[in-house]
Amino acid sequence: MLFRDIPGLEHIKSTLRRSVQTSHLAHALLFDGASGGGGLALALAFSTYINCENRSEEDACGVCASCAKMNKLIHPDFHSIFPIATSKKISGNTSEAFLPLWRTFLLDTPYRVLPEWLDFINAENKQGNISVEEARGILRKLSVKSYEGEYKILLIWKPEIMNASSANALLKILEEPPYKTLFLLVSDQSDRLLTTIISRTQRVAVPAFSDEDVRAFLKQQSVSESIANQVAYLCDGNLSEALRLVHETSDDRSAWFAEWMRYCYKYDVASLVKLADAFDGMNKEKQKGLFEYALRLFRDMLVWSQGAAELLRVPQEELTFVQNFSKAVNFDALENMVQEVNVAYYHIERNVRAKMVFLDLSLTIAPFFQRR
Repeated sequence: MLFRDIPGLEHIKSTLRRSVQTSHLAHALLFDGASGGGGLALALAFSTYINCENRSEEDACGVCASCAKMNKLIHPDFHSIFPIATSKKISGNTSEAFLPLWRTFLLDTPYRVLPEWLDFINAENKQGNISVEEARGILRKLSVKSYEGEYKILLIWKPEIMNASSANALLKILEEPPYKTLFLLVSDQSDRLLTTIISRTQRVAVPAFSDEDVRAFLKQQSVSESIANQVAYLCDGNLSEALRLVHETSDDRSAWFAEWMRYCYKYDVASLVKLADAFDGMNKEKQKGLFEYALRLFRDMLVWSQGAAELLRVPQEELTFVQNFSKAVNFDALENMVQEVNVAYYHIERNVRAKMVFLDLSLTIAPFFQRR
């Protein structure tokens, strides 16, 4: 992972590069950002840059022996600790046993969240954990001199998962770190960390990706412009969510939603029944995704109706629809629509028959329209 592979976040990349160039490296950095953000990718790119043999002012070279090993996550001076759980795929109670799976997981994409990892290792319904044995084993990993690079680097993903014993063991190491050793903590719930751990790290605040960053990233993945715009609107800067939505979205949610609302406005029951049949044939995640899209647009309509258009993030192609739709329903009706879709979403999650839920929702919100 190189800095240039990460969309946006230029000011953070610049700060990290400058810390290496001026040899002002904190012994422990806390990459603190939103779920599915750039924290993990930045930590990997930073690690690559630190030990690169031919780095430039802008980035690691990407071709030296150190970069080649970091590209495969097999550098002998780079270590990782992450949550694990008993799994059908692997047996072991430390991260070391899961390293081959971890490398495969990260090399696919570094924009990851914990449920994805637990699903990847077939942890079923078990929760991930970083044990006290793992934390105590850190010293064994870092007690020897670096093999090739200038620094030994330990990446700890999701340190907030540590229990009290694990966190206290880590705290002791952070208080007296081994020579030429860097700790990179990547968290999306830093409020769950011990304040004493936070106080011993230099915090790097990682903002969520902007809509433009998400669109640029998706276009590099050969995603069409219309889908990229919709996904950027829905994912709130979470690239993990963006990739999930892309894989699940082969149709145009905007067109589907507009058609649904037209049938509701006309009170076209026959067409709504056909649409309910189509909805019933979708998988649950797609059904929930369509309701999530509806909720987003309804809430944007509420914002528009209150004269706060500057707060809208809606893509341009949806903006005209929002403007026209807002004329057909009043503020109270929009509030009721949001409430009804939330109830329908709840029922879908609890496996109520989708056709019944959708048709009931459609017939409930149809009278809310102001017909001329």
